[in-house]
Amino acid sequence: MPAATIPPPSTVSATLLYFTPPKDGSRPYWHINEDPSRPKQNWEHAKHVMEIENIRGKEDTVSLDTSGFQFHRQPAKHTSFESDEEIEKEYYPESIELIKKLTGASKVVLFDHTIRRRRPGVLDSDPSKRQPVTQVHVDQTTESARARVVRHLPPSESPELLKHRFQIINLWRPIGNPAYDWPLTLCDFRSLDREKDFTPMSLIYPDKEGEILDPTTPEGVPKRESIELRALVFYDD
Repeated sequence: MPAATIPPPSTVSATLLYFTPPKDGSRPYWHINEDPSRPKQNWEHAKHVMEIENIRGKEDTVSLDTSGFQFHRQPAKHTSFESDEEIEKEYYPESIELIKKLTGASKVVLFDHTIRRRRPGVLDSDPSKRQPVTQVHVDQTTESARARVVRHLPPSESPELLKHRFQIINLWRPIGNPAYDWPLTLCDFRSLDREKDFTPMSLIYPDKEGEILDPTTPEGVPKRESIELRALVFYDD
């Protein structure tokens, strides 16, 4: 008699890192590529055990408009993610067309990309060694999103674009293998309280200051590798 196949659990418990406000009430900050002589941050992490749902097979229950994310299956034409120059030349154009197709946007501007490869024991010390992020966060606030438009679009275009609807969309995909190891975890926007669940935090770089919002793996699977693009997405309405 063949052995019974045990279906994977629909949820899994995991410890996530959340933000706790500075004890002195000051505005939270995080220095990127910080000067070793000063504190990297003025706040602490808090660990919370959360139930995470496996959404495989239920991808059609979420969308950008309802949840803030959606899934789409489309193999990339560009499959080598070693050269930034080749990624920008070959992967960017197909990604722009994909985003336009999925959103109906009139204009898409890709302003950066990040390759993440999990390397246990290796410090995330420069762009070539980016690891999966372990902290619960949102990449942008409303104000920092508007600042992105001004920063990445010509002065002749940005004022008019800011009069219309726009979004920042991350296009994420695993490289080579499904992300069983350190899979991407997403928070459904419908579960959040916009007034209580977000705290703006300054991200201080050597040359600029940004802002974000903090709010069962099989053995032997390949370490996670993924690429994410960040896009400014504009609409005519």
